[in-house]
Amino acid sequence: MSTSPQLGKEFRYLSAEEVISLGISREDVLETVRRALVEHGRARYEMPAKVGVHPYPEVFFHAMPAYLPGLGAVGMKWIECYPNNPEKFALPQTTGLQVMNDVESGVPISLFDSAWLTAHRTPAVTVLAAQALHPGARTFGMFGCGIQGREHVRYADTLLTDLESITVYDTREEAADRLIAELQPQVEVKLVKGTSVEAVVKENEILSSATVILREPQSIAKDEWVSAGQTILPCDLNTFWDPATCARGTYIVDSADEHELFAEMGYFPGGLPDIAAETGQVLAGVRPGRTSADEIVVNSNIGMAVCDIAMGKLIHERAIDRGVGTLLPL
Repeated sequence: MSTSPQLGKEFRYLSAEEVISLGISREDVLETVRRALVEHGRARYEMPAKVGVHPYPEVFFHAMPAYLPGLGAVGMKWIECYPNNPEKFALPQTTGLQVMNDVESGVPISLFDSAWLTAHRTPAVTVLAAQALHPGARTFGMFGCGIQGREHVRYADTLLTDLESITVYDTREEAADRLIAELQPQVEVKLVKGTSVEAVVKENEILSSATVILREPQSIAKDEWVSAGQTILPCDLNTFWDPATCARGTYIVDSADEHELFAEMGYFPGGLPDIAAETGQVLAGVRPGRTSADEIVVNSNIGMAVCDIAMGKLIHERAIDRGVGTLLPL
């Protein structure tokens, strides 16, 4: 039964399991995220760069508010990144909560776990950008076989219909084995276990990485392995890739403001590469993406609140339609 919270008196709370139970499809996510990116690309949004606190040098908490007039959506995600959580506490690297507000009155209307949302909107951005920047690609290489790596495989299989193979690589070989064993029966594209970082870089047209986010570049993927015409889509800032590759390629980012903020925080010690465009501008047709077949394109997407808030509106409305969640007093 559809039940909306009484404005100003109560809000809807959804647990992680309840968010998942809504049955939002990957096609729904792709369409929602595409619309959010286009709104961003056409400058129809309000979204300050991430406000953060940093209890330890290697971690961050970010407040991610956004307003999308075209979608009638406003809210904020409160998210943290603790790279050592899996090893130290057997907990996810990233957790968080999201609050949605009523645009007209401003009062909170829903609060929910944001793990599922983050796990899905991130690969959705990657594959939407890949489709725009490298149409017709047949090979995709994925570094990192955790939650993000798994969803990248699923979303690439969903949207990039010309793909013939996805090669996955993880420093923990058993993680790559588990991903392939679990997902191969679920996807049409052939999954291959990479033999080395070098081999994966050299053998694939599109490359993405979802590893850890650290201030100092690790340069695990060497610049000399990257060749003309490849498209690289990091979700981990400049941790995994050699900064020289970003400097010599066409550098596109989801948010210039947020990348500049990360640079101020020390995440680009060698300097932030010159930014050619934002991802949403490419999807909206405001700026070009790839302009030649031999061009190296690096598209860094670190996550924007506009995508979170668009997804939050979808979750909130689906929960009302299905009567999922608990109404709690304010």
